[in-house]
Amino acid sequence: MTVSGHRFRPRWRASLVAFVLATAGCSSAPSASPSTASGAQTTSAVSAPASSTIPPELVTKLKAVTAITALGDSVPYGTACDCTPYPRLTGADVARVAGHPVGTSNDAVPGYRSGDVLGQLEHDPIVIRRIEHSQAVTVEVGANDVAYSSSCATNVACYEQKLPQITSNLNAIVARIHELTAGRRIAVVLLDYWSVWLGGQYATAQGPTYVDAARAVTASVNDTVQTTARATKSIYVDLRTAFRGPDDAGDETHLLAPDGEHPNAAGHERIAEAVTQAVIASQ
Repeated sequence: MTVSGHRFRPRWRASLVAFVLATAGCSSAPSASPSTASGAQTTSAVSAPASSTIPPELVTKLKAVTAITALGDSVPYGTACDCTPYPRLTGADVARVAGHPVGTSNDAVPGYRSGDVLGQLEHDPIVIRRIEHSQAVTVEVGANDVAYSSSCATNVACYEQKLPQITSNLNAIVARIHELTAGRRIAVVLLDYWSVWLGGQYATAQGPTYVDAARAVTASVNDTVQTTARATKSIYVDLRTAFRGPDDAGDETHLLAPDGEHPNAAGHERIAEAVTQAVIASQ
């Protein structure tokens, strides 16, 4: 499987993802373990790559990675895919190399908008506790803020009126994460979308006007995510390139579930690989 022209073996994806999470400034492991309430998964360690492929000093740093939290909407949640969603794939990668269990809390909620995620960080005691004890947080939200509606139809300008609020919420989300983890550095990863509406042949079936509008609205949301990542020194994951290629001309149908909107198992694997490429580029 390739991502933007680069091919990764699972072994190398695991070591590289874990390397960046460990070297993002993580301090020693917290004294209290993350909550195991609904949404939390503990990924047990499995056989690591041969020791010759991982420097001993890297293994030592990985011991600090004990918890990862995912926030967002139905994509990280895993809607429409009877598979392992990408947050747990990332957790498994870290556990494999670190040699110990890694708590992966998937607190994404289908239908959530950016304001809902901000609300979690401000008012949900379970989510707050998980963030406080995490060394990395992934955030993917914004598509539902500009969900296709009969009132706006394919009027791009109608959806773009919502961008300032998305920008404000995303900045507040990152700020709140840093507030909850004050005193130590944390890896914050912001992901965008291949399409905020239907994708691939599912979009094509709606006609060229729909396709053009979907691309325009997606580009606006993705620019917002990228700008926020740059301004907040977060890691940006470009899923449009990962799914559709650098020229935005690929067909991502094979990465989508039958609903045409969410990733299938291959799509979640592709997202995990895109996270790898993004964190490598951030170093």
